[in-house]
Amino acid sequence: MDTIEPAGRQEPTASQRAASLKERVYISFTSLAVVLALRSHADETTPAAAAATLTIVVVGSLLGIFVADLLSHLTVHAKLPSRPQLNHMIAVSTESLSVLVTPILLLTAAGLGLWSTAVALQWAIVVLVVTLFIIGYLAIRRLDLPFRHKALIVFAEVVLSLLVIALELLAHNL
Repeated sequence: MDTIEPAGRQEPTASQRAASLKERVYISFTSLAVVLALRSHADETTPAAAAATLTIVVVGSLLGIFVADLLSHLTVHAKLPSRPQLNHMIAVSTESLSVLVTPILLLTAAGLGLWSTAVALQWAIVVLVVTLFIIGYLAIRRLDLPFRHKALIVFAEVVLSLLVIALELLAHNL
């Protein structure tokens, strides 16, 4: 017997999945940059101020990405996105907010006195780096490549991620 799919939600295309992945990586790096900067001033900030700063930067970045997606769609297609395309753009931005969950929970715990702001921000850094690693793994797990090639890709991602972190720290310390 044939199964009838509900008419509502369609599976994202490969280009939509790629755009979603790209946005998640970008927002993770943006969050990491903010948390690294906040960590260097942890003694001068409160958990609430750190959480507000991180949230404002991430939401602002997501709105900027949404505007860029909308403008690039208009430029390429010379028309507004269809409802499913617009819904996908909104969903990608909304889903990318998930990057905030763990850092905000860590900062909330600091606000409740469970640990210091510095400890919360240090753990947020660890979580964001692990998030980037997981995103990279998920991106390559289905590739039809030998394990050594996949390992090389993950290694390259880690090296490039560390380079980004080093540049962010360098820029903050200038």
